[in-house]
Amino acid sequence: MARKENWRTRRPLNLFENTYRFGSLVFGGGNVLIPMMYEQFVARPESQQLIHRNPNVIRIDKGDFYSGAGIVRAIPGPVFSVAAYMGGIAMKDKGTMMQILGCFIGATGIFLPSALLVLFFYPIWYNLKKYAIVYRALEGINAVVVGIIIASALYMMKDFYLVSWKDIAINLAAIAITWALLSLTRLPSPVIVVIWLLLGWAMVSV
Repeated sequence: MARKENWRTRRPLNLFENTYRFGSLVFGGGNVLIPMMYEQFVARPESQQLIHRNPNVIRIDKGDFYSGAGIVRAIPGPVFSVAAYMGGIAMKDKGTMMQILGCFIGATGIFLPSALLVLFFYPIWYNLKKYAIVYRALEGINAVVVGIIIASALYMMKDFYLVSWKDIAINLAAIAITWALLSLTRLPSPVIVVIWLLLGWAMVSV
């Protein structure tokens, strides 16, 4: 209704609907949330058919999206951090107060479904998970989450700056080094993020 009747509050309402839906569907934390947000806020608004039907669709610039998705890895609680960041970026053209409201909506919308589940469903869930069929279903869901994470990584890699073999080598080296640091060392992930940010800044400066 907010979209069809072009309400003044359509952007905040639609943003809340988006983030609430993400919070309801996400199973696997920020690694699954980020590709869902990418599809909703970056890839989907590029559809000419959608723009014709809904010219005021919420969209986030690809550069802003990847900057935020990378930076929040250096902040505790990546799910709430990335939701608040994307909410603020989605409202940045509406002024400072609306951007603050967007951050609040993003964090609240992503948190609310989990809070409701804990309050109302957890007592039932505690008994349900004792059944073998439910336990096996959880194993299947975990396998699907891993598949989504791998698929989303490959999907978003198409946006890498791959013009020459040098660019390809640099990106693949960064992925391999990051994996090695996470797997073979005890270096905290926020430190790894900061290191790559500084290296990226140094490369751009040169």
